[in-house]
Amino acid sequence: MTGVKSEHVLVERWREVLSLHARTACELDRELHPHGLGASDFEVLDLLAEGNPDEGGCTYRVQELADRVHLSQSALSRLVGRLEKEGLVSRGICSEDRRGVQVALTDAGRARHEEVKPVQRAVLERMLGQV
Repeated sequence: MTGVKSEHVLVERWREVLSLHARTACELDRELHPHGLGASDFEVLDLLAEGNPDEGGCTYRVQELADRVHLSQSALSRLVGRLEKEGLVSRGICSEDRRGVQVALTDAGRARHEEVKPVQRAVLERMLGQV
């Protein structure tokens, strides 16, 4: 009987995690929309902003970004294409492996990130601060 009860508790906890994720993602999308970004868009900018711009900034290969933001490589490629059209990121060929594509934050992308970061962090605090 204990195994069934513990399994039930585990499943319920999993469903709570999924629900919290869905509510947080929706809230992020709603709050970021007026800034022309979605939650995944901001997450890419946030990862790229981790680097020091005076040292060349932070670049990631498309596959590395896909793994970090939990999107398929094709979905991430479309997202990066949109961000590139808006002038927020640039794409280039990897110097180590000429077949790979690297993504870097542009000055405009860094500025948009700094503008929107407090909005994103406030949503995270509101949604996850009590967890």
